[in-house]
Amino acid sequence: MKLNKYFSQEHGIPTDMGYAVAPHHSGVYPVHIQLYEAWKKVWHIRVTSTEEYPHLKPARYRRGFIHNGIMVLPRQTCGLFTHTIFYKEYPGGPHELDKSIRGGELFLTILLNPISIFMTHLSNYGNDRLGLYTFANLANFVKSSTNLRLQTLPPVQLAHKYFELFPEQTDPLWQNPCDDKRHRDIWSRDKTCDHLPKFLVIGPQKTGTTALYLFLLMHPSIISNLPSPKTFEEVQFFNGNNYHKGIDWYMDFFPTPSNITTDLLFEKSANYFHSEEAPKRAASLIPKAKIITILIDPSDRAYSWYQHQRSHEDPAALKFNFYEVITSDHWAPSETKTLQKKCLIPGWYAVHIERWLSHYPASQ
Repeated sequence: MKLNKYFSQEHGIPTDMGYAVAPHHSGVYPVHIQLYEAWKKVWHIRVTSTEEYPHLKPARYRRGFIHNGIMVLPRQTCGLFTHTIFYKEYPGGPHELDKSIRGGELFLTILLNPISIFMTHLSNYGNDRLGLYTFANLANFVKSSTNLRLQTLPPVQLAHKYFELFPEQTDPLWQNPCDDKRHRDIWSRDKTCDHLPKFLVIGPQKTGTTALYLFLLMHPSIISNLPSPKTFEEVQFFNGNNYHKGIDWYMDFFPTPSNITTDLLFEKSANYFHSEEAPKRAASLIPKAKIITILIDPSDRAYSWYQHQRSHEDPAALKFNFYEVITSDHWAPSETKTLQKKCLIPGWYAVHIERWLSHYPASQ
C-alpha cells in the first residue's frame, strides 16, 4: 500500500477521496482486521463497499455496517462481469441487457434502493464500452420513464447519507464464514472455523457459573477459551464492545483442538444471559451451539450480587443495606440505582430466556 501511494503521488494520481475497494472483496467481509488498519494508516480510507454482507444473494438483503471507523456500503450488481465485454455476445443475447435496463432487474435495483453503488470491470469500458452503454441508457430510461430524480455524492458524503437513512445498520452482525461457500472462498486459507465454540455458558452472574466452568475443565475433551487479561476466564465477546473487534479477535482466544470431532470448545461469560444483543449475535455466528444457563432463586442471586459488590467496596453497597438498595426509588442516587439494576435485572429470568429462545430452538 505504501509503494502504491508513493507511485500515485509521483504521477499526480488523485487518491484523496477516502474510498477504496478490495480485489475480489478480500478482507472487507468476512472482515480481515489488518486490511482495515492498513487502509486507515496509509490511505486514510473512510469508506469501502462490498456485495458480500451479509450474503451475495439475494441482493435485496444486502446491508451496510461500520467496522474500525470505516463505513462499509452495500454494493449492487449491474449484470456486467469480467468476461461480459461484447454487446452481441451478452449472455442470453443483447436484448437481455436492454431488458434489464428498460424495466428489468437493473432498473428495479435503482427503483428499490434509495442509494445504489455499482462497480464494474475495466474490461467493460474497453471493447464495446458496455459500462458506458449500460449506465448512460439506465440513467436516460429512469429520467424519461419515472419521476425519480437521480443524484450523486462523493463517497464519504454518500456513506454519511446512507447511515443517516439506515442508522440501524451501523452495528455489524458477524456470521460464520464456513457456512457460506462464497465467504469461505474469499476468506484466508490460513483461517479455520475450528476455533469457534460448540457451547456457551451464558450465566446469569452469581449462580455458580464459575464453579461449572471449573468442573467442565476437568474433562479431557472439553477445552475453554484462553484467559483474557481484562476479564480473566470470560471473553465477553457477544455482549459489548469486544464484538466490534471482529471474529478473528474472538477466535484467537480458542486453541486448536487436537481432535475436531470429539473435542468441545466452550466459553463462559455470565453477562450474556441478560444482554439484549448477545442472543442475536451468538445465533448469527454459532447457530448450532448449545446454550447453558443456571437458574437459582432470583432473590438469592440478587443478594449474592449485592454481597459481591460489598466485597469490592462498591460505595452504594457499603452505604445502604440490601433491602434499601432493592427498594430504592427514582429519587435515589445514581450509584444506588445502578447497583439496584445489577441486582435485579439479571433475575428477570422469563424475559431473558424468551429472548434467547427467539434465536435458538429449545432443543439447543
